[in-house]
Amino acid sequence: MDKLYQQTLLYDFYGELLTPHQRAVYEAAKYEDFSLSEIAQEQGISRQGVHDLLKRCDRILQEYEDRLHLVQRFVEAKATIEQLQQLSQVDLENPADMRKSLQQIQQLSGQLLEEL
Repeated sequence: MDKLYQQTLLYDFYGELLTPHQRAVYEAAKYEDFSLSEIAQEQGISRQGVHDLLKRCDRILQEYEDRLHLVQRFVEAKATIEQLQQLSQVDLENPADMRKSLQQIQQLSGQLLEEL
């Protein structure tokens, strides 16, 4: 998983656990593409303060993931659902393929339920 996608998921899952100030700075930098100088001026802090705050937010979000593993579970569940979708595209004229796909769907859906 690329770093930008991972950061986005971490923020989606745990962003509400940041303080309002941390969220405002993080969103300005990551989603609104403001420069460190622009954010510093807007927030009334130094450019270095913005840089440090962004690093701290990244670390905090990663620490939540290290403890809770919600993003990891989400990514794994999504991959399983994608497999289920592929298996559902079976040739309806071939009973052997249908039976094999159904068995795999049952196995994957059982695993998914256990993980959730």
